Amino acid sequence: MLRLCSRPTQTTLASRSYQKLHPRFYSPSMSLKRKDPPTSSTTDDAKKPKKNADLTSFFGPPKAKPATNGASLPSSTNGNGAGVDPVPVKFDKDKWAAGLNEEQRKLLKLEIDTLDASWLAQLKDEVTSREFLDLKRFLQKEIDSKQKIYPPLEDVYSWSRHCPLHKVRVVILGQDPYHGHNQAHGLCFSVRPPTPAPPSLKNIYTAIKKEYPGFNPPPKNGGLLTPWADQGVLLLNTCLTVRAGEANSHSKRGWERFTQKVIDTVVKLRTRGVVFLAWGSPAQKRCEKITGARHLVLKSVHPSPLSAHKGFFECGHFRKTNDWLQSRYGAEGVIDWDLTHPKPIKGPEPDVQEPVKVTDSQEKTADEDGPVTELPERKDGVAIVEQEEFDGEDDEDAIAALEDVARSEAAAEAGGKGAS
Repeated sequence: MLRLCSRPTQTTLASRSYQKLHPRFYSPSMSLKRKDPPTSSTTDDAKKPKKNADLTSFFGPPKAKPATNGASLPSSTNGNGAGVDPVPVKFDKDKWAAGLNEEQRKLLKLEIDTLDASWLAQLKDEVTSREFLDLKRFLQKEIDSKQKIYPPLEDVYSWSRHCPLHKVRVVILGQDPYHGHNQAHGLCFSVRPPTPAPPSLKNIYTAIKKEYPGFNPPPKNGGLLTPWADQGVLLLNTCLTVRAGEANSHSKRGWERFTQKVIDTVVKLRTRGVVFLAWGSPAQKRCEKITGARHLVLKSVHPSPLSAHKGFFECGHFRKTNDWLQSRYGAEGVIDWDLTHPKPIKGPEPDVQEPVKVTDSQEKTADEDGPVTELPERKDGVAIVEQEEFDGEDDEDAIAALEDVARSEAAAEAGGKGAS
């Protein structure tokens, strides 16, 4: 009679496998049979691994890794209900750039080399958009036709390097860059030494002095605002480039869309709160979608000499800004508006080994490495005359102010004729 053998169980097979693999640690007395479940309290039951549990139950859940695609980590709130700043995460710029096609890498060389990584991580989709690439093609045509462009190329994104995204606490919005010799360097309202402060900036100094009697402007009537930018004041123009001597020559070419994206990024990610100083109707239009209690928008007329007398000197924006920042960030979060100790302008990133170019094929010119030392000349050989009063600055507000003056004069003249 045949003897029926019972089929080995999974437990028996596991025991034999373990004996073969680990003979030193195995003894016949060992058993891998499942023990009867304990009959203790429900508290002990809760400590047991769940039935059919995987390795997670033994080692614990894996630790979450921060995203490396440039997105900020989620923010929380502090005791006052205000958002806590998101922690900046590393952005692999080289890996991102390697994924671009050849034309994109050429057109976006300036952004790759000089736009701070904290901003590029958030704006990478925008700079590869059709509209932005068209803007860069336009700028390349300007360069190819020997047009002089301000600010110098390496300074177009200096605002991003002085004020990384995770440090922004205040945003001051400008319009067109200064279009004269040795003026614009990538920060709105700011000019390089030894260029004197332009009229609007002088009016800004006057307003600060009224609020902070101890305020001191830069020596020698200077206009360098890098100390503000280094403290977290984003000094952003609507357009980031201009043709020498021709105000608004690069407007409506794509910069407006890009800088609006910069503003929107600040609104979205700086959850702890930012103060927006919107001086003049163009700047106010940029901020009209900023609502709610997270951010503060302060509005006033533009500090241009044609409109400042209509309330800018009395706006109180600088003290209001610091009062609000102190409520959100504490005493260490306020801005020191004093400018008596300007800091040096930061250059391109240290890993840039060559002068910054818009494309690899662009020929190097002597004044790309820093401020120009001679007045540029147009193609017809006529030198561009440096404008003492910064013609073209604050053009939109200046035009609006001139129209108001013209209407007032016309009304006064009509009234005089009626009286006669």
